[in-house]
Amino acid sequence: MTLILAHRGYAAEYPENTMLAFKEAEKAGADGLELDVQMTRDGELVVIHDEKVDRTTDGTGLVKDYSLEDLRKLDARFKFKELPKKEQIPTLDEVLEWLSGTGMICNIELKNSIIPYVGMEEKVINKVRHYNLTDRIIISSFNHYSIVHSYLLAPEIEIAPLLSEGLYMPWIYAQSIKAKGFHPHWRAAPDQIVSASLESGIEVRPYTVNKESELERLFKVNCSAVITDDPAKAKRIREMQSAR
Repeated sequence: MTLILAHRGYAAEYPENTMLAFKEAEKAGADGLELDVQMTRDGELVVIHDEKVDRTTDGTGLVKDYSLEDLRKLDARFKFKELPKKEQIPTLDEVLEWLSGTGMICNIELKNSIIPYVGMEEKVINKVRHYNLTDRIIISSFNHYSIVHSYLLAPEIEIAPLLSEGLYMPWIYAQSIKAKGFHPHWRAAPDQIVSASLESGIEVRPYTVNKESELERLFKVNCSAVITDDPAKAKRIREMQSAR
């Protein structure tokens, strides 16, 4: 069965990368989460997609220039102002602690392609081990040096390269860096690539799959997982297909 991973939580209906979005994704029936990690000035791991806080909070500036204390004062509701209460930017600790009480898997994307956060891999791995989640975490990044470094530090935690463009025989590349899967943009995951990868024992989890036609296609080809903003819609389509 194709798993449904909620992209930044239930981002279609709730503020992305907040505890609210993660908890609502679980309620909507997602099998797992996808989230992004950056690092504060004082070396704390926080869950936010952009290097800057401007798009998703009422603050301005780079995450790396904020202390954790100041970052937690920001309101992460951004375009969901109708919500009754302020949402904080969560720490990775907060998410992993909550996750350990669920059965969900989690794809942690290291956001270190633009700003090279020194020591990020070690810190993420230590936290994953602390919460005994090594068998439920996938570490991904567009920075493939970083995920290879992660694998060398913790071969028990799965890694997956993110691919924004199509790659020739991506399953061979994944095997070469000891990844059990890869996460391509959905346009870079045509049926033949998905099928050939699965036949080679390599999992394919495309992002960000929101179109109904693309969800239907990927479920049909038995893709390993889809990363989507709308886990409820994806679940509905998956159930409809399996009932046919």
